[in-house]
Amino acid sequence: MATILEPKLLTAEEYGRLPDEGRLTELVRGRIVEMNRPFTAHGFYMSRIDFLLRQYVEQHKLGRVVVGDPGVITHRNPDSVRGPDVAFYSYNRIPRGPLPKGYWPSSPELVIEIRSESDRWKEIHQKVGEYLSADVLTVALVDPDPQRVHLFYADRESVVLNAVDQLTFPDILPGFEIVVGQLFE
Repeated sequence: MATILEPKLLTAEEYGRLPDEGRLTELVRGRIVEMNRPFTAHGFYMSRIDFLLRQYVEQHKLGRVVVGDPGVITHRNPDSVRGPDVAFYSYNRIPRGPLPKGYWPSSPELVIEIRSESDRWKEIHQKVGEYLSADVLTVALVDPDPQRVHLFYADRESVVLNAVDQLTFPDILPGFEIVVGQLFE
């Protein structure tokens, strides 16, 4: 009788030590999941959001902005490591000074994901739920077409903002505001 062996589930630490094979992946419940490489405009939006957010964060000395799919542990046993497009960590969660090695021990307060054409809403909602369960306070889903931002919160109903609406994060970045449409210029 043949026995089918389940592949060993990876921990976040094991996943982080794997050699870089040039593939875009995340760890979901201990298993490596490949993702499509996004179209070029995705990188533009990521850069634009980073620029606007970083200016405010550095001017007010609030913390750190990270970009480009940095690993965030969203679940343990089995482990999940997701890669947000942009994230903000306050100095309360990751203090000033040398950066921690490996995946940071705290979740960011704010995660910003940019919706790609290949993203399915089911997977988007699953990922948002993981972030919120991992102590992220707000997840902003930037949807380039039709120029909207969906805001998901840990403790209240979600909100959809259109291109003419003001985007703010009052509990995380007091005083930060931008018209949603400026994200796409």
